[in-house]
Amino acid sequence: MRKYGIHIVLFLATVVTTTLAGAEWIYGSSFLSGQMNLGQFKQGFWFSIPFLGFLTTHEFGHYFMARIRKVRVTLPYYIPGWLGIFMSIGTFGAFIRIKDHITSRRDYFDIGIAGPLAGFVVAVITLILGFVYMPGDEFVYHIHPEYREYSGNYRELLDTPGDIQMEAITLGKSLLYRFLEGTFGDPALLPHPFELSHYPLILAGFLGLLFTAINLLPIGQLDGGHILYALIGKKAFDVVSPVALVLLVAYSGLGIFNPYEFGLARGSEQWIWPLQFLFYVYFVYLCFSRIFTYRTHNWVLALSVVFGQLLLVKFFPGISGYPGFLAFGFLLGRVLGVYHPPTVDPEPLGAGRVLLGWLAMLIFVICFIPYPIS
Repeated sequence: MRKYGIHIVLFLATVVTTTLAGAEWIYGSSFLSGQMNLGQFKQGFWFSIPFLGFLTTHEFGHYFMARIRKVRVTLPYYIPGWLGIFMSIGTFGAFIRIKDHITSRRDYFDIGIAGPLAGFVVAVITLILGFVYMPGDEFVYHIHPEYREYSGNYRELLDTPGDIQMEAITLGKSLLYRFLEGTFGDPALLPHPFELSHYPLILAGFLGLLFTAINLLPIGQLDGGHILYALIGKKAFDVVSPVALVLLVAYSGLGIFNPYEFGLARGSEQWIWPLQFLFYVYFVYLCFSRIFTYRTHNWVLALSVVFGQLLLVKFFPGISGYPGFLAFGFLLGRVLGVYHPPTVDPEPLGAGRVLLGWLAMLIFVICFIPYPIS
């Protein structure tokens, strides 16, 4: 039993933290504010159970496929991640540790694709259930009783420009999300976009699709990297993976700095802006620091990307990316690495695996959200 103790403790801790986070999303208030009671905490299970169901299915997809392929792996390690001071999802994810050195493209492919496909099914089912069993406006009025005074038309209130929009949280919609919403959602019950985050099943399904897409990014040793590496081979992947990383970082940082703002800085800001900009340039360099062997080449790449971002903002002032993805750019480029370990087994995947692999890439496209949470 001691062998599984750490896994059990981490899982139970993650149940608590995701339930706590779910309750905070539902009621729009922090637990630390002292406004949450036990009954509200229990409502958080409507988020934690389906979301952990997605996460667990994803990880055990990897686990059982590894066992089938005779590769030694650990049970999933869950990472509780409730932050308290601002909204979170209660976890930093989960992972399994592979104990063997994998040398087969088929092993990489099978283990890599099993998790995203399994989790994807759970995420889709969760989202469908969220739309089919969507409560009426009374659910929103219970959270925001102040909306009642608007004669049942709170959507008109939220569509009116005002301070309330500055505090609103909106969820981006992928191609698949829009399809499921249009197919299974009742237009009369669909909440205003500002209120979607209060619906636990929809939030859990949304996050399931988002993390499926992130895992399927065709970079390094992400699941998508394993899949694409097995599909196209090392030579082609060593080109596609760094290009994908550069595009991810270039998009993520787009619009953070505006060339016009440097000239407008006055007083203390006159020194803050250059320091922030230099830090950003160094951060981009760190994201690219393992692409080329020589540092000079990585610096040239980083400076070129930053210059390109400034140029685009100059000619298209309203353009912007999603800075939240920069964390993944750093994790992939600096920590995990952009390249894939080589394999020595030349055995081809076969038509069935190739078809399944490109299907996974299609799932990435229809699940990816350029602006997930804003």
